[in-house]
Amino acid sequence: MVHCYKNGGYNIVLDVNSGSVHAVDEIVFDIIPALEEIYDKASSPEDVSDETVVNKALEVAKGDADEIKEAALEIAELARMGKLYSKDIFEPYIDRFAERETVVKALCLHISHDCNLGCKYCFAEEGEYHGRRALMSAEVGKAALDFLVANSGMRRNLEVDFFGGEPTLNFDVVKEIVRYGRSIEKEKNKNFRFTLTTNGILVNDDIMEFANAEMGNVVMSIDGRKEVNDRMRPFRGGVRGSYDVIVPKFRKFAESRGQMNYYVRGTYTRYNLDFAADVLHLADLGFEQISVEPVVAGPEDDYAIRPEDIPTLKEQYDILAAEMIKRKKEGRPFNFFHFMIDLDGGPCVYKRLSGCGSGCEYLAVTPWGDLYPCHQFVGNEDFKMGDVYSGVTRTDLRDEFNACNVYKKEACKKCFARFYCSGGCAANAYNFKKDINDVYEVGCELQRKRVECAIMLKVAEQND
Repeated sequence: MVHCYKNGGYNIVLDVNSGSVHAVDEIVFDIIPALEEIYDKASSPEDVSDETVVNKALEVAKGDADEIKEAALEIAELARMGKLYSKDIFEPYIDRFAERETVVKALCLHISHDCNLGCKYCFAEEGEYHGRRALMSAEVGKAALDFLVANSGMRRNLEVDFFGGEPTLNFDVVKEIVRYGRSIEKEKNKNFRFTLTTNGILVNDDIMEFANAEMGNVVMSIDGRKEVNDRMRPFRGGVRGSYDVIVPKFRKFAESRGQMNYYVRGTYTRYNLDFAADVLHLADLGFEQISVEPVVAGPEDDYAIRPEDIPTLKEQYDILAAEMIKRKKEGRPFNFFHFMIDLDGGPCVYKRLSGCGSGCEYLAVTPWGDLYPCHQFVGNEDFKMGDVYSGVTRTDLRDEFNACNVYKKEACKKCFARFYCSGGCAANAYNFKKDINDVYEVGCELQRKRVECAIMLKVAEQND
């Protein structure tokens, strides 16, 4: 499969199965899609003669015949090198992949089912997750780390995210859990990489100092411009917004981490379809690591993204990508999480096929120790998988998530972005289609656009 598109003034061709990217001229751009059916029918590129390629090229391309012939022969050579029209080498082994033995690599600790903000789009219902307010005890947190160690096999590096609600409401317990983790690392031959996700309201020098010493990453929640942030992220009761409280703290936090190993993370909604302005606002505040992504909400919510919004949002990604190129040339670069892509190595095969590993390699832990496939399933009793003391008792659920991959999703089979999004979010698929092996179409449309922009940025970088 090849995907051909124009973006940023470049003619770009992605060979989906090999991951090869080519920036080409107009003649080659016209020829490549016309040859795809010929190569798809052939057993191997060597079975397609140069004469066949040249004749087809002369049929579809406009211009000088010698130039067209030269271009066609270059395309044929790339095909023989496995960089165009490459075959899918993963699908024949998908059954073996689905039967692989997995280990738990990461936990999302719900250190607090409570929050001091009342964000309107929060899937956690102000931290309660369709249940009761609660704070995780140190005992549950330590048991969670013991569970992770016991179920991580030979894997040494383990991820633990302190999540909520708002984790800083229970920060003394965060500290105690981290110290426990550090105390068992050497004995267990493990290395914990801790992450803190915070709304920033309670962040102070003590929290920053501890996080900078112990947290491999910090995620700071802010939606962008003051009016945008405060509309969706007010204090509980909606009396006032959070922007003025968190911005100076987050700027200090980012600087204290040397502008590395953090993200300011926002959510855009139908209220700010011009979200590129929010990303650039965060960059103007001095943040260099930025993630702003679309809200996931049902059609009953007035802030939900609708299908008719897609063209506007795609244009916004183009605006953002163009501005990133401009700012980089001016010496003011910043990273946008959803445009970060590795065209050389990329994620491992398992990651390409199954994504985050929710439900098997990645689990969420409630304040009382129950296990769920990920934070978005917490509160849905149908997806309770066990607890940190007894382990995973719903092995049927684990096996279902383990078998979830891009080849089980019909919509993914013909999608050029499948090895970059890995089939999308299982929780979104379930919440919208009641099937983790389905897809959330709005998310797919936007993901495809982000992949196109990300590839274009790499092409621009290489052609600078």
